[in-house]
Amino acid sequence: MPIVERTVTAIAIGTCVGALLAGCTAGSESNTTSTTPSAPAQSSETNPSTDVAPGLEKFYSQKPSWGSCDDYETDEPLSSSLECARISVPIDYDNPDGDEAQIAISRSPASGDRIGSLLFNPGGPGLGGLSMAATVGSGTAVEERFDRIGFDPRGIGASTPTIRCLTPAENDAERQDLDIDESPAGIAETEKEEKEVADKCAERSGTNLLAHVGTREVVRDMDIIRAVLGDDKLNFVGYSYGTRIGAAYAEAFPEKVRALVLDGAVDPEADPLDELVKQFAGFQKAFDDYAADCAESSQCPLGTDPANANRNFRALIDPLIDRPARTTDPRGLGYNDAQTGVLQALYSPQLWRPLTTGLKELQEGRGDTLLGLADLYSGRLDDGTYSNLNDAFEAIRCVDDPRITDRAKVGETNLRIREVAPFLDDGKGTGQAPLDSCVFWPVPNTGEPHTLSVPGLPKVVVVSTPDDPATPYQAGVNLARQLGASLITFRGTQHTVALSSGERCVDDAVIDYLTDLTPPAPDLTC
Repeated sequence: MPIVERTVTAIAIGTCVGALLAGCTAGSESNTTSTTPSAPAQSSETNPSTDVAPGLEKFYSQKPSWGSCDDYETDEPLSSSLECARISVPIDYDNPDGDEAQIAISRSPASGDRIGSLLFNPGGPGLGGLSMAATVGSGTAVEERFDRIGFDPRGIGASTPTIRCLTPAENDAERQDLDIDESPAGIAETEKEEKEVADKCAERSGTNLLAHVGTREVVRDMDIIRAVLGDDKLNFVGYSYGTRIGAAYAEAFPEKVRALVLDGAVDPEADPLDELVKQFAGFQKAFDDYAADCAESSQCPLGTDPANANRNFRALIDPLIDRPARTTDPRGLGYNDAQTGVLQALYSPQLWRPLTTGLKELQEGRGDTLLGLADLYSGRLDDGTYSNLNDAFEAIRCVDDPRITDRAKVGETNLRIREVAPFLDDGKGTGQAPLDSCVFWPVPNTGEPHTLSVPGLPKVVVVSTPDDPATPYQAGVNLARQLGASLITFRGTQHTVALSSGERCVDDAVIDYLTDLTPPAPDLTC
């Protein structure tokens, strides 16, 4: 049984399609205080690096050298309108004179009366954000009032050194490896393979880098970025795992926060296994919504009765366990990739049409569309190479969260997931499951679930969607409570919405907040 996408902590329950981004940071109910309703421009003439820890002065006093983005390696070409630079940070903040990392940042300068810089993070963990500076908030006051800043977090994308675990051939093979045997022998084999992956990560990335790629380091990198951009305080929009980064920044540097928008929240105080179950329940809800929409057509590959959608879906994909579907690509569509492709499509109704196409193809024994969706999810590029998305995802979540070694809890969680997400249940559950790959990780974790306490934090904004397939709505409610934040509820079946989906109700409230620090109306629902 596969694990889902990046947005919660994943535990390898059968085959690991990816897991989720992990969560653990937020605030207490007493994090109040409102900001003034004005938005003075932030200085870009000086370098606000006061109260810097000894040894970090040289990092905070850098000045970015902006230039072309042509040499910045990304999964797709960056807009020619962007400027790029690299910022030096210590790999180990406790040893600032040791090895350094280079953080790639991008900029789209404000077109009008500038307030300051606005950083974006797309989530993951493992996703790069350089392209966001040219896309998020385009055509709005955000584009006019802020230098939009994208960045690839340490170890990711164009930032160096990069996290690397598997070769392209090993990635392809990993996706074909079923790992659905939950007998004692099957579990032992899966865990052996997980340890081998962890060993490869240590060998190819180095344990010094792996020990320092967690959220705690990313927020310190962000504070250096804030300073070298000339901003006294941070403006930040984080999506999915990016909400964990934003909340952790608020905890570490509350006095440096001007505005935070956190969309698709990770609950910092939640039990990782409970959150994983909730996430699978969210994907089942998204699948049900898709099936109901599909059933309006007589050509729906799941049939015209949504009540039969789970059964009909299993009838389409279960044969792939024994024989992949043919594809133009010689790899074929295997069982794991079929489920991965479906999960990718459930993130947004905009992908429901290709999902229908993919399922129709599967009826005919073909798998090209679902394989393409799985490649998109897995970061496989047209030339057969991979971005380091999944390698980074594994490395970051394994240092961000505690190891779960209780086999009884792992087995119980496996059964709970099968119950709440029957469309993903292969019927082979035994009440046992492999331990997560992080148990075999070569460096210790540096984060734990906890409730944040951030007294004096300015008003921040959380956006949460009841039918978000990846991050449960209640996680947003909980995060808003802990941070004393304004909560915007968006009614829809998609993962994140602010400044990216053209939803005026959400966008207008977010833009007013970012530009004027005007909080959204209480209990705003869009």
